[in-house]
Amino acid sequence: MKLRYAIFTFIVLLFIFSSFNKTIHPNKTVATSSKPNIILFFVDDLGWSDLGFRNPVFKTPNIDALAKAGINFNQAYIASPTCSPSRATLLTGQHPARLKMVRHIPAGKNFGFDQFDRTDIEFHKLPTDPAQFPSRNWLPLENTTYAEALAELGYYNLFVGKWHLGHEKFHPIKQGFQKQIGTSNFGHPKSYYPPYFKQDTIFSDTKNTYLTDKLTNEAVDFISDYKSDSPFMLTFSYYSVHSPHIGRKDWVTHYQQKGLDDKYANYAAMVSTMDESVGKVLKAVKEKGIEKETIIIFLSDQGGYFENSPLRGGKMSETLFEGGARVPFFVHWPGVTKSNSTNNSVVQSTDIFPTLVEIAGGKVSKYKELDGISLLTTIKKNDHLKREPIFGYRAYEDLYVSVREGDWKLLAYRSGKLELFNIAKDASEKDEISKNHPEKVKQMVAKLVQWEKEMDVSSYSGIK
Repeated sequence: MKLRYAIFTFIVLLFIFSSFNKTIHPNKTVATSSKPNIILFFVDDLGWSDLGFRNPVFKTPNIDALAKAGINFNQAYIASPTCSPSRATLLTGQHPARLKMVRHIPAGKNFGFDQFDRTDIEFHKLPTDPAQFPSRNWLPLENTTYAEALAELGYYNLFVGKWHLGHEKFHPIKQGFQKQIGTSNFGHPKSYYPPYFKQDTIFSDTKNTYLTDKLTNEAVDFISDYKSDSPFMLTFSYYSVHSPHIGRKDWVTHYQQKGLDDKYANYAAMVSTMDESVGKVLKAVKEKGIEKETIIIFLSDQGGYFENSPLRGGKMSETLFEGGARVPFFVHWPGVTKSNSTNNSVVQSTDIFPTLVEIAGGKVSKYKELDGISLLTTIKKNDHLKREPIFGYRAYEDLYVSVREGDWKLLAYRSGKLELFNIAKDASEKDEISKNHPEKVKQMVAKLVQWEKEMDVSSYSGIK
């Protein structure tokens, strides 16, 4: 009798405890320490120095706080600082040269696209490209994305915002994401106020809401309403701060009153609205009660449109210089990363795929021809990462490739010109020193030649 009473009491207490736990967080997403939720913010055209803690012109308190909360990777690079290639590499962990996507996907009848940016032509060439490198018009479905890898590991994947990796047949929901919101075929909106796109079926019911705010509301609603026991990965891919530079009106007024001219005031307004968006998403995570089990990753797809002082170059010119290729990159993992951590390791967007796989408990060795390495240990220990050279690659103009090895950076041109810089001593790349270090140039050129063979792009090389 006593035994039956003890068993009955234990069951009652277990039921009460379970009910109490659900009352505290009735909709809380279950995510273990081995499989945390992941939110990736991917911003378009945000320069390395376009944040308040690096440039007081900009007001970005939420991103500044995020950078301080975890690890700030101070020397993070995009493999091809260009719209579509940067996204393809982020998703696959493969270098744009390997993917044969070395330019942004174009638009218009001259390239064989219809009014809604659809085409059946797989490759295009650019008349001004000295190499006449044929570049893809979509990311092939046979390439494995991190969404597909994480889905196999039990994750729910949501994609919000800009894609620019092909039309509907190649959209996120065809590439491993369970749902997409606000995705178009276009590389940028025609306006940040409605109607946003030529495809009026995207957010067709929206009135007067600024595009960044509309996407933010969707992301916040997803987090607030998520009830699955599976961990989630939210990829928030902003259209902002890409042109057209149309800022939200209240922020434009703010920056005009600070003395900025209209064009720069609109750009700064876009940056601050994007910062507000990050803050709202992080607030939703906290209100959901899942901030301790959610990793936040933040980076940009290439350097900014305007000046990137003290760095040289940017989106519009000298793009493989630091101002075009180096981007903001922060990781905040509660209970793992330490606040106010700065890491000067050379890292690249190719590293995101293997890092996500390891975070989710998968095996990187399962995926072949990855061109990055996992940053998991570096994130946990904040130690210095030793690695082989990283390569930047584009096919627009004479300058086409960069090699970063330790403190050194080599730039190579299709015409055969070579330039060498010591980034540790000269981050602004003012002093070209190839004549002073011929052996270093020779060593780095040899590695570049070998890499071009591996990527199967030797026929387009500028190395003589």
